[in-house]
Amino acid sequence: MFVRHAIPGETVIAELTAAAPSDQFWRADTVKVIRPSEFRRLNQWKLADSLRSYPAGRQPVVGAEYGHIVLEYQRRLKAQVFRDTMVRLGRQTVEDVEVLVHGMTGDEPSGLHWRTRTTFAVSPGGRLSMPVHSGRNTIPVSNIPLAVPELNELHLWEIDFSGAASVKVTTPGHCREALIIVTPLPQIADSPETLTSYMTVWRRQLSRLPKRISAVVAVGKAGKNQTSQKTETQTALGGTAEDVLLRGRSWVQEDVCSERFGTRTFRVTGEGSWPVHRDAPATLVEAVMDAAEVQDGQVVADLDAGAGLFSRFLAAATGPKGAVLSVEADPRASRDARQNLQDVSHAIALNGTAAEVLSGWLQAPDSGFSEGGLHSRHVDTVVMHPARPGAGRAVLSRLHELHPGRIVYVAGDLAAFAQDTRCLNERGWRLETVQVFDLSPDTHHMTSVGVFTRPRA
Repeated sequence: MFVRHAIPGETVIAELTAAAPSDQFWRADTVKVIRPSEFRRLNQWKLADSLRSYPAGRQPVVGAEYGHIVLEYQRRLKAQVFRDTMVRLGRQTVEDVEVLVHGMTGDEPSGLHWRTRTTFAVSPGGRLSMPVHSGRNTIPVSNIPLAVPELNELHLWEIDFSGAASVKVTTPGHCREALIIVTPLPQIADSPETLTSYMTVWRRQLSRLPKRISAVVAVGKAGKNQTSQKTETQTALGGTAEDVLLRGRSWVQEDVCSERFGTRTFRVTGEGSWPVHRDAPATLVEAVMDAAEVQDGQVVADLDAGAGLFSRFLAAATGPKGAVLSVEADPRASRDARQNLQDVSHAIALNGTAAEVLSGWLQAPDSGFSEGGLHSRHVDTVVMHPARPGAGRAVLSRLHELHPGRIVYVAGDLAAFAQDTRCLNERGWRLETVQVFDLSPDTHHMTSVGVFTRPRA
Protein backbone atom coordinates (compact mmCIF):
# COMPACT_ATOMS: atom_id res chain seq x y z
CA MET A 1 0.00 0.00 0.00
CA PHE A 2 1.31 3.43 -0.99
CA VAL A 3 0.29 6.14 1.49
CA ARG A 4 0.78 9.70 0.29
CA HIS A 5 1.31 12.72 2.54
CA ALA A 6 3.01 10.63 5.25
CA ILE A 7 6.65 10.28 6.32
CA PRO A 8 8.46 6.99 7.08
CA GLY A 9 8.11 6.17 10.77
CA GLU A 10 4.88 8.09 11.32
CA THR A 11 1.63 6.63 12.64
CA VAL A 12 -1.29 7.96 10.60
CA ILE A 13 -4.91 7.36 9.68
CA ALA A 14 -5.22 6.99 5.92
CA GLU A 15 -8.17 6.90 3.56
CA LEU A 16 -8.06 4.47 0.65
CA THR A 17 -8.22 6.17 -2.75
CA ALA A 18 -7.60 3.17 -5.02
CA ALA A 19 -8.26 -0.29 -3.59
CA ALA A 20 -9.82 -2.64 -6.14
CA PRO A 21 -9.56 -6.32 -5.06
CA SER A 22 -7.67 -7.16 -8.26
CA ASP A 23 -5.05 -4.40 -7.85
CA GLN A 24 -1.47 -5.41 -7.14
CA PHE A 25 -1.15 -2.47 -4.76
CA TRP A 26 -3.48 0.01 -3.12
CA ARG A 27 -3.22 3.77 -2.68
CA ALA A 28 -4.25 5.94 0.23
CA ASP A 29 -4.03 9.52 1.49
CA THR A 30 -3.12 10.54 5.02
CA VAL A 31 -6.08 12.23 6.71
CA LYS A 32 -4.79 12.42 10.30
CA VAL A 33 -1.38 12.13 11.94
CA ILE A 34 -1.29 10.25 15.24
CA ARG A 35 2.48 10.31 15.79
CA PRO A 36 4.27 12.86 13.58
CA SER A 37 7.82 12.73 12.31
CA GLU A 38 10.31 15.30 13.53
CA PHE A 39 10.68 16.27 9.85
CA ARG A 40 7.02 17.18 9.33
CA ARG A 41 6.01 20.76 8.59
CA LEU A 42 2.82 22.51 7.51
CA ASN A 43 2.35 22.14 3.76
CA GLN A 44 2.82 25.61 2.31
CA TRP A 45 0.22 24.97 -0.40
CA LYS A 46 -3.15 24.65 1.31
CA LEU A 47 -4.91 22.97 -1.62
CA ALA A 48 -2.18 20.31 -1.76
CA ASP A 49 -2.32 19.61 1.98
CA SER A 50 -4.08 16.32 2.66
CA LEU A 51 -4.71 17.21 6.33
CA ARG A 52 -6.66 20.34 5.36
CA SER A 53 -8.27 19.02 2.18
CA TYR A 54 -10.19 16.03 3.56
CA PRO A 55 -11.89 17.98 6.40
CA ALA A 56 -13.03 20.42 3.68
CA GLY A 57 -14.63 17.57 1.75
CA ARG A 58 -12.17 17.26 -1.13
CA GLN A 59 -8.95 15.52 -2.13
CA PRO A 60 -5.63 17.41 -2.35
CA VAL A 61 -4.40 18.62 -5.73
CA VAL A 62 -1.30 17.14 -7.32
CA GLY A 63 2.03 18.92 -7.49
CA ALA A 64 3.37 19.08 -3.94
CA GLU A 65 3.35 15.52 -2.56
CA TYR A 66 6.46 16.26 -0.44
CA GLY A 67 5.27 19.68 0.66
CA HIS A 68 4.70 18.49 4.24
CA ILE A 69 8.39 17.48 4.65
CA VAL A 70 11.24 19.83 5.53
CA LEU A 71 13.43 20.39 2.48
CA GLU A 72 16.60 18.80 3.84
CA TYR A 73 14.79 15.57 4.68
CA GLN A 74 13.05 15.55 1.28
CA ARG A 75 16.49 15.21 -0.28
CA ARG A 76 17.54 12.47 2.13
CA LEU A 77 14.42 10.53 1.15
CA LYS A 78 15.11 11.08 -2.54
CA ALA A 79 18.67 9.81 -2.12
CA GLN A 80 17.32 6.67 -0.45
CA VAL A 81 14.75 6.16 -3.23
CA PHE A 82 17.49 6.64 -5.84
CA ARG A 83 19.72 4.02 -4.22
CA ASP A 84 16.89 1.53 -3.72
CA THR A 85 15.64 1.86 -7.30
CA MET A 86 19.10 1.58 -8.84
CA VAL A 87 19.78 -1.57 -6.82
CA ARG A 88 16.38 -3.15 -7.44
CA LEU A 89 15.85 -2.27 -11.13
CA GLY A 90 19.34 -1.35 -12.23
CA ARG A 91 21.13 -4.25 -10.51
CA GLN A 92 23.74 -1.87 -9.09
CA THR A 93 25.56 -2.27 -5.79
CA VAL A 94 24.71 0.11 -2.97
CA GLU A 95 28.29 1.38 -2.96
CA ASP A 96 28.12 2.36 -6.64
CA VAL A 97 25.02 4.52 -6.16
CA GLU A 98 25.69 6.10 -2.77
CA VAL A 99 24.66 9.66 -3.63
CA LEU A 100 23.69 13.00 -2.20
CA VAL A 101 20.80 14.89 -3.77
CA HIS A 102 21.98 18.41 -4.51
CA GLY A 103 19.53 21.26 -4.08
CA MET A 104 19.59 24.70 -5.65
CA THR A 105 20.87 27.48 -3.40
CA GLY A 106 17.94 29.73 -4.25
CA ASP A 107 15.45 27.12 -3.00
CA GLU A 108 16.48 27.35 0.64
CA PRO A 109 14.67 26.97 2.92
CA SER A 110 11.13 26.93 1.53
CA GLY A 111 11.41 25.08 -1.77
CA LEU A 112 8.91 27.45 -3.40
CA HIS A 113 8.87 29.75 -6.45
CA TRP A 114 10.98 27.65 -8.83
CA ARG A 115 8.58 26.37 -11.51
CA THR A 116 8.75 28.23 -14.86
CA ARG A 117 6.21 26.03 -16.67
CA THR A 118 2.78 25.24 -15.27
CA THR A 119 -0.09 23.27 -16.80
CA PHE A 120 -3.64 23.98 -15.68
CA ALA A 121 -6.85 22.10 -16.24
CA VAL A 122 -9.95 24.22 -16.89
CA SER A 123 -13.10 23.78 -14.80
CA PRO A 124 -16.58 23.63 -16.42
CA GLY A 125 -16.96 27.24 -15.31
CA GLY A 126 -13.80 28.30 -17.16
CA ARG A 127 -11.50 28.70 -14.14
CA LEU A 128 -7.89 27.57 -14.03
CA SER A 129 -7.74 24.41 -11.93
CA MET A 130 -5.43 21.63 -10.79
CA PRO A 131 -6.34 17.93 -10.85
CA VAL A 132 -6.47 15.71 -7.81
CA HIS A 133 -4.26 12.63 -7.68
CA SER A 134 -5.48 9.63 -9.74
CA GLY A 135 -8.86 11.19 -10.34
CA ARG A 136 -10.84 13.21 -12.84
CA ASN A 137 -11.83 15.95 -10.41
CA THR A 138 -10.17 19.34 -10.53
CA ILE A 139 -9.97 22.15 -7.96
CA PRO A 140 -9.99 25.84 -9.01
CA VAL A 141 -6.84 27.67 -7.86
CA SER A 142 -5.94 31.28 -7.16
CA ASN A 143 -2.17 30.88 -6.78
CA ILE A 144 0.59 28.36 -7.43
CA PRO A 145 3.18 28.58 -4.62
CA LEU A 146 5.70 26.42 -6.49
CA ALA A 147 5.67 28.72 -9.53
CA VAL A 148 7.90 31.75 -9.98
CA PRO A 149 6.19 34.89 -8.60
CA GLU A 150 5.67 36.29 -12.11
CA LEU A 151 3.04 33.62 -12.83
CA ASN A 152 0.91 34.57 -9.85
CA GLU A 153 1.25 38.26 -10.71
CA LEU A 154 -0.57 37.65 -14.02
CA HIS A 155 -3.81 36.82 -12.11
CA LEU A 156 -4.90 34.44 -14.86
CA TRP A 157 -7.45 32.89 -12.46
CA GLU A 158 -9.56 36.00 -13.04
CA ILE A 159 -9.96 35.11 -16.73
CA ASP A 160 -12.78 32.95 -18.07
CA PHE A 161 -11.16 30.19 -20.16
CA SER A 162 -14.45 28.45 -20.99
CA GLY A 163 -14.02 26.30 -24.09
CA ALA A 164 -10.44 25.32 -23.19
CA ALA A 165 -9.28 21.88 -22.13
CA SER A 166 -6.02 23.15 -20.62
CA VAL A 167 -3.88 26.26 -20.29
CA LYS A 168 -0.10 26.06 -20.15
CA VAL A 169 1.90 29.04 -18.97
CA THR A 170 5.62 29.58 -19.54
CA THR A 171 7.37 32.19 -17.41
CA PRO A 172 11.10 32.04 -18.29
CA GLY A 173 13.82 32.31 -15.70
CA HIS A 174 14.71 35.89 -16.65
CA CYS A 175 11.01 36.82 -16.21
CA ARG A 176 10.89 39.50 -18.90
CA GLU A 177 8.08 37.79 -20.83
CA ALA A 178 5.58 34.97 -20.68
CA LEU A 179 3.70 32.68 -23.07
CA ILE A 180 0.16 31.37 -22.56
CA ILE A 181 -0.86 28.29 -24.56
CA VAL A 182 -4.59 27.58 -24.70
CA THR A 183 -5.67 24.12 -25.88
CA PRO A 184 -9.36 24.11 -26.82
CA LEU A 185 -11.72 21.27 -26.09
CA PRO A 186 -11.92 18.82 -29.02
CA GLN A 187 -15.52 19.73 -29.82
CA ILE A 188 -14.54 23.40 -29.93
CA ALA A 189 -11.46 22.84 -32.08
CA ASP A 190 -13.40 20.71 -34.57
CA SER A 191 -15.72 23.61 -35.43
CA PRO A 192 -13.86 26.54 -37.05
CA GLU A 193 -16.72 28.97 -36.45
CA THR A 194 -17.05 28.03 -32.79
CA LEU A 195 -13.29 28.12 -32.30
CA THR A 196 -13.09 31.59 -33.83
CA SER A 197 -15.78 32.92 -31.47
CA TYR A 198 -14.01 31.53 -28.41
CA MET A 199 -10.65 32.92 -29.58
CA THR A 200 -12.24 36.35 -29.88
CA VAL A 201 -13.32 36.15 -26.23
CA TRP A 202 -9.93 34.85 -25.06
CA ARG A 203 -8.10 37.59 -27.00
CA ARG A 204 -10.30 40.31 -25.52
CA GLN A 205 -9.72 39.10 -21.96
CA LEU A 206 -5.99 38.70 -22.46
CA SER A 207 -5.66 42.20 -23.90
CA ARG A 208 -5.41 43.66 -20.38
CA LEU A 209 -2.11 41.85 -19.79
CA PRO A 210 1.23 43.61 -20.35
CA LYS A 211 2.47 43.63 -23.96
CA ARG A 212 5.32 41.29 -23.05
CA ILE A 213 2.80 38.48 -22.54
CA SER A 214 2.18 36.34 -25.64
CA ALA A 215 -0.70 33.92 -26.17
CA VAL A 216 -1.40 31.18 -28.71
CA VAL A 217 -4.11 28.60 -29.29
CA ALA A 218 -2.77 25.08 -29.81
CA VAL A 219 -5.16 24.07 -32.58
CA GLY A 220 -3.05 21.30 -34.05
CA LYS A 221 -3.16 19.19 -30.90
CA ALA A 222 -6.77 19.69 -29.97
CA GLY A 223 -9.02 18.76 -32.85
CA LYS A 224 -9.35 15.36 -34.47
CA ASN A 225 -9.90 16.82 -37.94
CA GLN A 226 -7.60 19.42 -39.45
CA THR A 227 -9.90 20.83 -42.13
CA SER A 228 -8.95 23.25 -44.87
CA GLN A 229 -11.27 25.76 -43.25
CA LYS A 230 -9.20 25.60 -40.08
CA THR A 231 -6.06 26.12 -42.11
CA GLU A 232 -7.61 29.23 -43.64
CA THR A 233 -8.56 30.46 -40.18
CA GLN A 234 -5.01 29.91 -38.94
CA THR A 235 -3.52 31.74 -41.90
CA ALA A 236 -5.89 34.67 -41.48
CA LEU A 237 -4.92 34.99 -37.82
CA GLY A 238 -1.21 34.70 -38.49
CA GLY A 239 -0.86 31.20 -37.01
CA THR A 240 1.07 28.09 -37.99
CA ALA A 241 -0.07 24.52 -38.47
CA GLU A 242 0.29 23.98 -34.72
CA ASP A 243 -0.66 27.33 -33.20
CA VAL A 244 -2.90 30.31 -33.82
CA LEU A 245 -1.51 33.54 -32.43
CA LEU A 246 -3.75 35.53 -30.15
CA ARG A 247 -1.10 38.11 -29.36
CA GLY A 248 2.69 38.44 -29.41
CA ARG A 249 4.69 35.46 -30.63
CA SER A 250 4.71 31.69 -30.25
CA TRP A 251 8.06 31.43 -28.47
CA VAL A 252 9.96 32.76 -25.49
CA GLN A 253 13.57 33.70 -24.99
CA GLU A 254 15.59 31.75 -22.44
CA ASP A 255 18.90 33.14 -21.17
CA VAL A 256 21.29 30.57 -19.70
CA CYS A 257 24.11 32.05 -17.62
CA SER A 258 26.95 29.80 -16.49
CA GLU A 259 29.84 31.29 -14.56
CA ARG A 260 32.20 28.70 -16.07
CA PHE A 261 30.85 28.24 -19.60
CA GLY A 262 29.43 31.63 -20.48
CA THR A 263 26.00 32.95 -21.40
CA ARG A 264 23.84 31.80 -24.30
CA THR A 265 20.39 32.87 -25.48
CA PHE A 266 17.81 30.41 -26.80
CA ARG A 267 14.46 30.48 -28.55
CA VAL A 268 11.94 27.95 -27.22
CA THR A 269 8.67 27.59 -29.13
CA GLY A 270 5.38 26.69 -27.50
CA GLU A 271 5.62 24.16 -24.68
CA GLY A 272 9.13 23.37 -25.84
CA SER A 273 11.50 20.87 -24.31
CA TRP A 274 13.16 22.81 -21.53
CA PRO A 275 14.06 22.24 -17.86
CA VAL A 276 11.28 23.50 -15.60
CA HIS A 277 13.24 24.79 -12.58
CA ARG A 278 14.44 28.35 -13.04
CA ASP A 279 18.04 27.36 -12.18
CA ALA A 280 18.00 23.98 -13.94
CA PRO A 281 19.37 25.00 -17.38
CA ALA A 282 22.63 26.44 -16.03
CA THR A 283 22.97 23.67 -13.42
CA LEU A 284 22.52 20.89 -15.97
CA VAL A 285 24.78 22.56 -18.52
CA GLU A 286 27.62 22.67 -16.00
CA ALA A 287 27.00 19.06 -14.93
CA VAL A 288 26.90 17.82 -18.54
CA MET A 289 29.98 19.76 -19.58
CA ASP A 290 31.94 18.35 -16.64
CA ALA A 291 30.70 14.84 -17.34
CA ALA A 292 31.34 14.93 -21.10
CA GLU A 293 34.98 16.08 -20.84
CA VAL A 294 34.84 17.19 -24.46
CA GLN A 295 38.14 17.87 -26.18
CA ASP A 296 38.89 20.15 -29.10
CA GLY A 297 38.15 18.46 -32.43
CA GLN A 298 35.88 15.71 -31.08
CA VAL A 299 32.51 14.63 -32.49
CA VAL A 300 29.65 14.74 -29.98
CA ALA A 301 26.12 13.41 -30.51
CA ASP A 302 23.41 15.14 -28.50
CA LEU A 303 20.35 12.87 -28.59
CA ASP A 304 16.86 14.11 -27.68
CA ALA A 305 18.44 17.54 -27.70
CA GLY A 306 15.28 19.64 -27.57
CA ALA A 307 16.00 23.26 -28.47
CA GLY A 308 19.75 22.64 -28.37
CA LEU A 309 20.53 23.64 -24.78
CA PHE A 310 23.49 21.28 -24.36
CA SER A 311 24.44 21.34 -28.07
CA ARG A 312 25.24 25.05 -27.99
CA PHE A 313 27.66 24.72 -25.08
CA LEU A 314 29.16 21.45 -26.36
CA ALA A 315 29.93 23.11 -29.69
CA ALA A 316 32.06 25.71 -27.93
CA ALA A 317 34.10 22.88 -26.41
CA THR A 318 34.65 20.90 -29.62
CA GLY A 319 35.75 23.96 -31.58
CA PRO A 320 35.39 24.31 -35.37
CA LYS A 321 37.50 21.20 -35.99
CA GLY A 322 34.95 19.11 -34.15
CA ALA A 323 31.21 18.61 -34.65
CA VAL A 324 28.05 18.48 -32.57
CA LEU A 325 25.11 16.52 -33.98
CA SER A 326 21.94 17.77 -32.28
CA VAL A 327 19.17 15.17 -32.73
CA GLU A 328 15.53 15.91 -31.89
CA ALA A 329 12.30 14.21 -32.98
CA ASP A 330 9.83 17.03 -32.32
CA PRO A 331 9.70 19.27 -35.43
CA ARG A 332 9.20 22.53 -33.54
CA ALA A 333 11.99 21.85 -31.04
CA SER A 334 14.24 20.83 -33.92
CA ARG A 335 13.50 24.10 -35.70
CA ASP A 336 14.37 25.92 -32.49
CA ALA A 337 17.66 24.02 -32.30
CA ARG A 338 18.45 24.98 -35.88
CA GLN A 339 17.75 28.61 -35.03
CA ASN A 340 19.76 28.47 -31.81
CA LEU A 341 22.73 26.85 -33.55
CA GLN A 342 22.64 28.89 -36.76
CA ASP A 343 25.78 30.86 -35.97
CA VAL A 344 27.79 27.70 -35.15
CA SER A 345 28.81 26.07 -38.43
CA HIS A 346 30.02 22.83 -36.86
CA ALA A 347 26.74 22.23 -34.96
CA ILE A 348 24.14 20.43 -37.07
CA ALA A 349 20.47 20.15 -36.04
CA LEU A 350 18.91 16.88 -37.25
CA ASN A 351 15.16 16.22 -37.08
CA GLY A 352 14.39 12.57 -36.34
CA THR A 353 14.11 10.03 -33.56
CA ALA A 354 17.28 8.80 -31.91
CA ALA A 355 16.66 5.30 -33.27
CA GLU A 356 16.25 6.57 -36.85
CA VAL A 357 19.31 8.80 -36.79
CA LEU A 358 21.52 6.19 -35.12
CA SER A 359 20.48 3.64 -37.75
CA GLY A 360 21.46 6.09 -40.48
CA TRP A 361 24.87 6.63 -38.94
CA LEU A 362 25.48 2.89 -38.76
CA GLN A 363 24.27 2.20 -42.30
CA ALA A 364 25.91 5.13 -44.10
CA PRO A 365 28.74 6.44 -41.95
CA ASP A 366 30.53 7.99 -44.93
CA SER A 367 27.62 10.24 -45.92
CA GLY A 368 27.68 13.87 -44.90
CA PHE A 369 26.30 15.05 -41.58
CA SER A 370 23.30 16.73 -43.21
CA GLU A 371 22.64 13.61 -45.31
CA GLY A 372 22.25 11.41 -42.25
CA GLY A 373 25.80 10.09 -42.04
CA LEU A 374 28.89 10.76 -39.95
CA HIS A 375 31.07 12.30 -42.64
CA SER A 376 33.55 9.42 -42.08
CA ARG A 377 34.07 10.60 -38.49
CA HIS A 378 33.79 8.68 -35.23
CA VAL A 379 31.45 9.69 -32.43
CA ASP A 380 33.61 10.30 -29.36
CA THR A 381 30.92 11.17 -26.82
CA VAL A 382 27.15 10.82 -26.65
CA VAL A 383 24.97 13.08 -24.53
CA MET A 384 21.39 11.91 -24.20
CA HIS A 385 18.30 13.20 -22.43
CA PRO A 386 15.51 10.75 -23.27
CA ALA A 387 11.87 11.31 -22.44
CA ARG A 388 10.19 9.68 -19.45
CA PRO A 389 10.02 6.10 -20.87
CA GLY A 390 13.83 6.13 -21.21
CA ALA A 391 16.06 5.33 -24.17
CA GLY A 392 15.12 1.66 -24.40
CA ARG A 393 16.99 -1.38 -25.66
CA ALA A 394 16.70 -0.59 -29.38
CA VAL A 395 18.37 2.82 -29.05
CA LEU A 396 20.99 1.58 -26.60
CA SER A 397 21.88 -1.34 -28.89
CA ARG A 398 22.49 1.02 -31.82
CA LEU A 399 24.39 3.36 -29.54
CA HIS A 400 26.61 0.49 -28.41
CA GLU A 401 27.44 -0.34 -32.04
CA LEU A 402 28.76 3.18 -32.58
CA HIS A 403 31.52 2.53 -30.00
CA PRO A 404 31.61 5.99 -28.39
CA GLY A 405 34.10 6.46 -25.60
CA ARG A 406 31.60 7.94 -23.17
CA ILE A 407 27.86 8.27 -22.66
CA VAL A 408 26.41 11.10 -20.57
CA TYR A 409 22.83 10.27 -19.62
CA VAL A 410 20.56 13.03 -18.26
CA ALA A 411 17.53 11.37 -16.67
CA GLY A 412 14.27 12.81 -15.44
CA ASP A 413 12.71 9.42 -14.70
CA LEU A 414 14.50 7.27 -12.15
CA ALA A 415 12.94 3.92 -13.05
CA ALA A 416 13.73 4.39 -16.74
CA PHE A 417 17.31 5.39 -15.91
CA ALA A 418 17.74 2.29 -13.74
CA GLN A 419 16.44 -0.02 -16.47
CA ASP A 420 18.64 1.61 -19.11
CA THR A 421 21.62 1.33 -16.74
CA ARG A 422 21.01 -2.40 -16.48
CA CYS A 423 20.77 -2.65 -20.28
CA LEU A 424 24.09 -0.83 -20.73
CA ASN A 425 25.72 -3.00 -18.06
CA GLU A 426 24.74 -6.08 -20.06
CA ARG A 427 26.70 -4.65 -23.00
CA GLY A 428 29.82 -4.00 -20.98
CA TRP A 429 29.21 -0.40 -19.95
CA ARG A 430 29.75 0.75 -16.38
CA LEU A 431 28.12 3.61 -14.50
CA GLU A 432 31.29 5.48 -13.60
CA THR A 433 29.79 8.48 -11.78
CA VAL A 434 26.35 9.91 -11.14
CA GLN A 435 25.07 13.19 -9.74
CA VAL A 436 21.51 13.72 -8.56
CA PHE A 437 19.81 17.12 -8.42
CA ASP A 438 16.64 18.24 -6.65
CA LEU A 439 15.15 20.30 -9.48
CA SER A 440 11.57 19.74 -8.31
CA PRO A 441 11.35 20.65 -4.60
CA ASP A 442 8.22 19.56 -2.70
CA THR A 443 7.68 16.73 -5.22
CA HIS A 444 9.11 13.21 -5.52
CA HIS A 445 10.90 14.01 -8.81
CA MET A 446 14.67 14.25 -9.18
CA THR A 447 17.12 14.60 -12.09
CA SER A 448 20.34 12.63 -12.49
CA VAL A 449 23.40 12.97 -14.72
CA GLY A 450 25.25 9.69 -15.14
CA VAL A 451 28.51 8.91 -16.94
CA PHE A 452 28.94 5.51 -18.60
CA THR A 453 32.26 4.16 -19.84
CA ARG A 454 33.53 0.72 -20.82
CA PRO A 455 36.98 -0.88 -20.84
CA ARG A 456 38.89 -0.42 -24.05
CA ALA A 457 39.25 -3.53 -26.19
